[in-house]
Amino acid sequence: MNRRPSLHRSLTVLFLLALGFSLPGPLSLVQSVEATSSSASARIIKKLKKQIATLKAQLAAATMPPTPAAFVEMVTVGNAGNAADTTTFGAVPYEFKIGKTELTLAQYTAFLNAVAATDAFGLFNAAMETDNKIKGIDQSGSSGSFTYSVIGDGSRPVTYVSWFDAARFCNWLHNGRPTGPQTAATTERGAYTLDGAVAGVSFSRQWGAKFWIPSEDEWYKAAYHQPADDGGDGDNYWLYPTKSNAAPTAEAPPGGANSANFNSVVDALTPVGAYTGSAGFYGTFDQGGNVWEWNDAVISVDFRGLRGGSWFLAELILSSSFRDTGRPSFENNFVGFRVASP
Repeated sequence: MNRRPSLHRSLTVLFLLALGFSLPGPLSLVQSVEATSSSASARIIKKLKKQIATLKAQLAAATMPPTPAAFVEMVTVGNAGNAADTTTFGAVPYEFKIGKTELTLAQYTAFLNAVAATDAFGLFNAAMETDNKIKGIDQSGSSGSFTYSVIGDGSRPVTYVSWFDAARFCNWLHNGRPTGPQTAATTERGAYTLDGAVAGVSFSRQWGAKFWIPSEDEWYKAAYHQPADDGGDGDNYWLYPTKSNAAPTAEAPPGGANSANFNSVVDALTPVGAYTGSAGFYGTFDQGGNVWEWNDAVISVDFRGLRGGSWFLAELILSSSFRDTGRPSFENNFVGFRVASP
C-alpha cells in the first residue's frame, strides 16, 4: 500500500501546528492534502521550514538586549547617495547615524567597569591616570577586581585608546552593554570579530552591526558635507568641519561661530561639544581639533585611518585635505574616537 500521501499530510499538519496556525475541519484538510501531488507537498514542507527558520531568526533578533540610545547621543547623516568631492572622499549611499561628539571619559569608564575587572586585552592604559594633559580615569584594586572612576566631570574625550579599544567598545554597545569578562558575549564579537586580537588590520565591520567605528567616507561626510541647496558651499563640501572654508579660530570655549581646540590654545583637552557655535551641518561637534579620531579605513598593510587633528596641531590639519594614519594598536593623549550606527 502506498502511504506517501498520508505521510505528507501528517508532516504538513505538524508544521502548521508548529507555526500556530488554526486548522480547518478534518474533512476539508484531508481532501486538500490528498488532492495535492507529492511534489507539491514537498514544496509546501520546504516553504514551511523556511518560514520556521525565519521566525527563529526574528525571535533571536528581538531578544537581543537593547542599547539605550541616550548612552551615546547620535545625529542623523542624511542626503543618501551624495557624490564625493575632489579628494574622492565623502560619498555614502545610505543614511546613517554618527556620534554627536567624541566618546567621553565618563562613557569609557562605564565600559571599563562593565568588562575590565580583569583587563585581558588592555582596555585601560595607565597614562589615562597619570598624564597631566588629560588625567581622565583612575584604576583601583587588583586584577580580577579592578574598578574605575572618572577624574573630574568626565565630559572630555577619552584618549589613549587604540583602534582595537574602539572596536571592543562598539562590540559592547552592539551586545547591549553587558557586564562580564572580555569574551565573545561582551567585547570580542558583535560588530567586529576580534577573539583576542590586539594587532593587525584584517578586521572589518560585520553585517548587521548596531554600532561601529565610522568608515572614512562616513566620518568625512559628517564633518564636511553640506548640500549647496541647503546653504553649503558650491561643491557641497566645506574645507573645515565648522561649516566654513575659513580656518577656525583657536580660542577657549565656547568661542565664536567658527572656533575649535587646536594650536594648544588651552594646552589640554576641552569638554566635548564645548564650542557650541561651531557644529557641522549634521550637528556634530569637535570633528576638527581636540583629538584625532579613528576611522575604519585600512591605509596599508599596517595602518588605519585618523582624521580631524588635535589640541596641539595647526589649523591646516583640521581641514578636509589632511588625513593621517596610525598602527591600530597606537595609543596617545591626542587620539580618541566616535561611533556610528544604522
